[in-house]
Amino acid sequence: MRKRKLMLENGIVLTGEALGSLRQTTGEVVFNTSMTGYQEILSDPSYCDQIVTLTYPLIGNYGINRDDFETLNPSAGGLIVKESAAHPSNFRSAANLDEWLKEKDIPALAGVDTRMLTRMIREHGTLYGRLFGEQEEEKEILEELRAFQPTRNKVKKVSTQHAYHAPGTGRRVVLMDYGAKHGIARNLIKRGCDVFVLPYNSLAEDIFKLNPDGVMLSNGPGDPEDVPEAVETLKKLIGHLPIFGICLGHQLLSLACGASSSKLKFGHRGANHPVKDVRSGRVDMTSQNHGYTIDRDSLMGTDLQLTHVNVNDGTVEGVAHNHYPAFSVQYHPEASPGPEDSNDLFDEFTAMIDKHRAKTPQV
Repeated sequence: MRKRKLMLENGIVLTGEALGSLRQTTGEVVFNTSMTGYQEILSDPSYCDQIVTLTYPLIGNYGINRDDFETLNPSAGGLIVKESAAHPSNFRSAANLDEWLKEKDIPALAGVDTRMLTRMIREHGTLYGRLFGEQEEEKEILEELRAFQPTRNKVKKVSTQHAYHAPGTGRRVVLMDYGAKHGIARNLIKRGCDVFVLPYNSLAEDIFKLNPDGVMLSNGPGDPEDVPEAVETLKKLIGHLPIFGICLGHQLLSLACGASSSKLKFGHRGANHPVKDVRSGRVDMTSQNHGYTIDRDSLMGTDLQLTHVNVNDGTVEGVAHNHYPAFSVQYHPEASPGPEDSNDLFDEFTAMIDKHRAKTPQV
């Protein structure tokens, strides 16, 4: 097995076995604590350019199948695992992890202590790293790594370039694609929605022309402040249409209402994050994947009320508008992978649409 190395910006080098593509890659090294769902994780556009460390020690044991992708063109920067299963056992499996990584040109590293790496990230915060071949000059790699400037156009990279229609029946919903997972459209269509998917930079006028009944704001990668055009569009939509935001969509809705965001030390990525609804006291186990959060104090003076908090660290997990039909959550009610405790938020959204339609004269 060919050797490969991971260098972190703090100078630490880990050596393991090469998987997937042999190209070099540089990106933010993050960790995900999910025990299953590596296929959904790697195909989640929110991981654009990131090198994902999976804490569960055996990855790839049920292979890769045709059904569990969250996008057709994965944009993850790389993968780090303790052990990769070369011979998966699952009746749905169509390829092993290494074969699929090669096909999608995603570099990966196996044979390293991923839990030690995770503890390092938790202590120091997310670090930039590079996956490279064992023959490369480490001193030069470190100099390049410390000078590395990440791109700020990740949403543009993963969003659809052209609007398209995902036909359903009933309510017409515009899905703003900031890096949307397939699970969002799947849940909307399941509930009788006719979905139009629009690029991240679509203008409010483009949306109104479709005469939608509601607007869905998708998840996506990076810093919400890197997408000011989306914030400006949302300012023009609030109060006119029901809005439901997920993850990056939640952050963009909050910014449009006057709140602010900041980067978390190491983010929330996993399938077992407890979130409390402060209105009812109910706690859901949730799937999460984000590196930024809405500042709790910044909600003061806005028209937003805090609806959900993270039980572990008290960060903002959900907001609702005080006057208009608009709400959002930081976590992923569509799961994929993860628990489906909060899947009924899609029902709340469709009920909000129906209530708004009943009060609004139909053209």
